[in-house]
Amino acid sequence: MSLRSLIATGTKLWLDSIEPQLVRKNFALGATGATSNPIIISDILKSGSQDEPMSSMMDEGHDDQAVAWAMTDQLVRRAQEVFLPVWQQTRGNNGYVSFELDPLLEDLELAPKSIAQRTARYIELGKQWSAGHKNRMIKVPATAGGLAALEELAAWGVILNVTLIFSQRQYHIARDAIWRGVQRRKNGLDGFKSVYSIFVSRVDVYTEKYVPNLSQAAQGQVGIVNAKRLWQLNQQFWKDKGLKLQQEIIFASTGTKKPSDPPDKYVQALAGSDIQTNPPATNDAVEKLNKTYARQVDQMPPQSVLDEIDAKVDQQKMEDKLMEQGAVKFADPHKALLKLIQEKRAHLTAAK
Repeated sequence: MSLRSLIATGTKLWLDSIEPQLVRKNFALGATGATSNPIIISDILKSGSQDEPMSSMMDEGHDDQAVAWAMTDQLVRRAQEVFLPVWQQTRGNNGYVSFELDPLLEDLELAPKSIAQRTARYIELGKQWSAGHKNRMIKVPATAGGLAALEELAAWGVILNVTLIFSQRQYHIARDAIWRGVQRRKNGLDGFKSVYSIFVSRVDVYTEKYVPNLSQAAQGQVGIVNAKRLWQLNQQFWKDKGLKLQQEIIFASTGTKKPSDPPDKYVQALAGSDIQTNPPATNDAVEKLNKTYARQVDQMPPQSVLDEIDAKVDQQKMEDKLMEQGAVKFADPHKALLKLIQEKRAHLTAAK
């Protein structure tokens, strides 16, 4: 009941997983989209449910990287099939599944050294993995290389989900690049859709460690205030553009990190508009609470709390530290996925 109440406030509920059973379960609960990443793919492969197709690919001579991307593509396609009716009913405004481009492009050791090289690779991969898909979003990180790829990808017609956004600076660069690019399209703006993934709970983890002098009223509120301000900026920018589809904020990283926080802390605070991409455990916890939600996305804490946050939280320092951590959290899971496939290869070969 709680999730239906959340959706009734105006929130689009997406699932932070593409595990087939979880997709079906959450679709039945009201989820209308999903997103993927290497951690999610690894968890699915660990279950053994995909051993047969993986074994066939290995027999055909595919290396570990090729297997990783083929399995990601297959699993995202399966989730897309579940949500395609939503995409059709909303004429392209909802029902998407996000596909993350190569996280190793942000790895300090493995990535091309120049930003221009990384940008060119993001453009190449974005075109490749979006081709022929109606309801697939391409996830590009708000790094220097990713941001520089957005205008060209938007001009090409790629549906974009800009991820790893922590600051207004990143958001402005991403949004403006996409808007420039989309206006270069030859087939007009009717099918134009973009989303901007704002990471919420990681901001509060940052302030707990690096801004410990925040008052009790402000500590734990910075992620919510940051997300709501970005939501307001996004609303203001697009309102007079006359577009058929909504250009939306995704509230990501909505699972709580502190055991003392209620599991629906961010879900409740951001209810009422745009998209929440929630982990399966968060959706399960919210459903069990059996609460009635109301719109809060446009409600801010008292001005004194906002003033304190503005005085004590250096936005650029916060972005720099969170992006430094984010690049590692982006690349390391893909390395772990490749290691898992290598181990699977040895196990599946030995079993023959």
